[in-house]
Amino acid sequence: MALWFTSDLHFGHTNIIRYSHRPFADTDEMNHALVQQWNELVQPTDTVWVLGDVAMGRIADTLPLAAELAGHKLLIAGNHDRCWEGHGPRAAEWLDRYRDAGFAEVHQGSVRLCIGGHHVTMSHFPYEGDSRDEDRYPAARPADEGGWLLHGHVHERWRQHERMINVGCDAWGWRPVSEAVVAGLIEGGPRDLAPLTEAGEPSHGGTRTAEV
Repeated sequence: MALWFTSDLHFGHTNIIRYSHRPFADTDEMNHALVQQWNELVQPTDTVWVLGDVAMGRIADTLPLAAELAGHKLLIAGNHDRCWEGHGPRAAEWLDRYRDAGFAEVHQGSVRLCIGGHHVTMSHFPYEGDSRDEDRYPAARPADEGGWLLHGHVHERWRQHERMINVGCDAWGWRPVSEAVVAGLIEGGPRDLAPLTEAGEPSHGGTRTAEV
């Protein structure tokens, strides 16, 4: 049994293809590729933490795509998930929809986990930084108490920035990242690493101001 991490799939989100420079012609191609590449890595007995922003577009069509993803899936809700508590009381009405789509657990805020002997925090949001030029949702961000953080939300802005490791699919060739790889990054210490392309080569994310 292996442990994996990912974030920001954005199933069905047309504009994310342009905003994050995804190499897909349309959302159908993108959705298919995300499911296929996930299932090439993740086995049915594996566990995958999804750190938010699963599906957008027509949610009745896109959220059920999560059921096609292999493994035991655990979600930490992100700002684009209908079940995120930041949306207020209506978020609770969506919890069963996300569970029906295949998430065994839905968490809010942050979760602590031990990876390679290191205690880390997981959250959709980084300590600082954003996919836009200003940091949104400051009240939803975890406090930086000097520890390591796994997060999403920033898309292709970085793969690692100091003690923040972005597990978002845009930083890892649109695939989940394994526990072993995350542990290796932590062992390597704080540093800055660019996202990987589909071929596994470093790329350079651009600055943008569009809403994602």
